[in-house]
Amino acid sequence: MRVGLFTREYPPLVYGGAGVHVDYLSRELAREIEVEVHCWGPQQAAHGKLHVRGAEPWAEISNGTEGKFKGALEALSLNLTQVKALEGIDVVHTHTWYVSMAGYLAKKLYGVPFVLTTHSLEPLRAWKAEQLGSGYAMSSWMERTAILDADAIIAVSHGTKADILRAYPEVNPERVHVIYNGIDLAEYRKTPETKALTDLGVDPTTPYVLFVGRITRQKGVTHLVDAIGYLPPETQVVLCAGAPDTLEIAAEMRMKVEHAQRRHPRIVWIEKMVTKREAIQLYSNARLFCCPSVYEPFGIINLEAMACGAPVVASSTGGIKEVVVDGETGYLVEFDQDPVTSFPRHPERFARDLAARIQQLLLDPEKCRRFGDAGRRRVEATFSWTTIAHQTIALYERLIEERKVAAQ
Repeated sequence: MRVGLFTREYPPLVYGGAGVHVDYLSRELAREIEVEVHCWGPQQAAHGKLHVRGAEPWAEISNGTEGKFKGALEALSLNLTQVKALEGIDVVHTHTWYVSMAGYLAKKLYGVPFVLTTHSLEPLRAWKAEQLGSGYAMSSWMERTAILDADAIIAVSHGTKADILRAYPEVNPERVHVIYNGIDLAEYRKTPETKALTDLGVDPTTPYVLFVGRITRQKGVTHLVDAIGYLPPETQVVLCAGAPDTLEIAAEMRMKVEHAQRRHPRIVWIEKMVTKREAIQLYSNARLFCCPSVYEPFGIINLEAMACGAPVVASSTGGIKEVVVDGETGYLVEFDQDPVTSFPRHPERFARDLAARIQQLLLDPEKCRRFGDAGRRRVEATFSWTTIAHQTIALYERLIEERKVAAQ
């Protein structure tokens, strides 16, 4: 069997959870089947059964288009490029709207089953209009067209499956399959090393609250910055936050951090996406990890923290509720969500509630240890990439067999 995996992100050009997912899934699948990754970038590689083929958007669009909708046009042009040479592919599998039309077109042109994994849904990310402008209408059209046509839709959590059926009621529920995200248990584990902390300006002798993620409305980092105002002034908070979606949210983040630093001088803002080695050291030595996302189909970042023994304080939304066990591996913070934007209806209350749970763990290192140990046990039991790859291959085999039967 040979699968064509389509993704915008692939190492070394990974900036979010979808890219992390495809990185590990492709390598695990390639232990058993042929995998051909089509990604956005200059990558070209072949390692055993894993083949990587990068491509670039059309130059006339990249160099001749202005405006926020440029990204949507680039994505469509890349989708057209990626489907022109897929001979020998038995099934196509896309990740995120950026490549969803490649799967749609491949199904039509090559007569192969089309699998689509949803890492997020455009109708539930209204703030993307701030980033994509009128291109948001185009990204929404691309996603909708592909989802309605896919032979199988993989939801990364049961919460995501419910979101899919709510956003796209035309979809047959039997076509939606829940397969979780995973974690490399050998790579992500607790380490006593602290060199990365000192190199990044973090005091390893002082307990700290950790955030790792992009500066985007979805990840809710500005709500965590607001929560700092309700914590003791001596609290050390480490914000590994870079890659802002827009100039507007970048400016808002800077204003909020500078305001918070007037009373909380121990805020360490690392304005870049940290390396894997750095992240593992930061997770391992944190008193707790905070995930204040307002929309999170799964939340792979919580798995990384839990695998490294960090207790988690997270917003009670989406797939996070299937990863973090409240009162066992951390705390879930409820908030009243706007059904359109997913933003908290009462952001100040959300910030206060986040701060209350954070402070509760900061004052109880023994509970942090228990929660951290329980988190590691949970990821070992439920979220290995081997299990996820086997479930995915079984789905491919079923779809290929169904297509053969239908053709007879």
